[in-house]
Amino acid sequence: MVNLWINGLGVSVEEGTTVLEAARFLGFPIPTLCHMDGLTPCGACRLCVVEIGEGARAKLVTSCTYPVQEGLRVLTASRRVLRARRMILELMLASSPQSKTVQDLASAHGIRQQRFRQEHEDCLLCGLCVRMCREQMMAGAIGFQGRGERRDIGTPFNAKSEECRLCGGCIYVCPACELRCTYTEPDKPICGGCANLTPPCVDKEQFSNMMCYMEPCVACEIEKPKPSGE
Repeated sequence: MVNLWINGLGVSVEEGTTVLEAARFLGFPIPTLCHMDGLTPCGACRLCVVEIGEGARAKLVTSCTYPVQEGLRVLTASRRVLRARRMILELMLASSPQSKTVQDLASAHGIRQQRFRQEHEDCLLCGLCVRMCREQMMAGAIGFQGRGERRDIGTPFNAKSEECRLCGGCIYVCPACELRCTYTEPDKPICGGCANLTPPCVDKEQFSNMMCYMEPCVACEIEKPKPSGE
């Protein structure tokens, strides 16, 4: 067993467990977009970043690919982590502004306005479709091609693939291929109508830079004023 600290809580997990698996097992929510059970983790979306270490040596890592280590100290919702996640989500909104998944994640992280120019219906390059086709459908009909800003997903030489069975698995997992809202104005790109939003808590006594990770927030329920007459 490996002993580590997650949000100040000492825990023991099996060797080989990722930080994401350990945190979720203990009830600490970490958002993901490119991660899916049954598929190989790749850390493409970067939404699952957490902060490890302390002081000046602390750094951000992708929790879905980072294995637990003895004595590791992890924060899943520090201000640094949430700033990074919000920036990533704002960039995703620019690439795929009408994705329901991205909109819900943005709403849950308090993003109410889009700052970057929209590139309507662009691929997020999360790689879910590639891994679904290769690892679950056992076809490998599609894959990444190109580099940098020219990187995209397609079949070899962009020709019709004989390996593709038209199963639709790639479309099923794609966050940019969903039914979605149709706002395009800069001040109304995020619907949030399907998200279950809860107010965050700040400035905890033990960790002054930690945000609330409880769903629903236990402290908010306890501190909620009671109706008069009770």
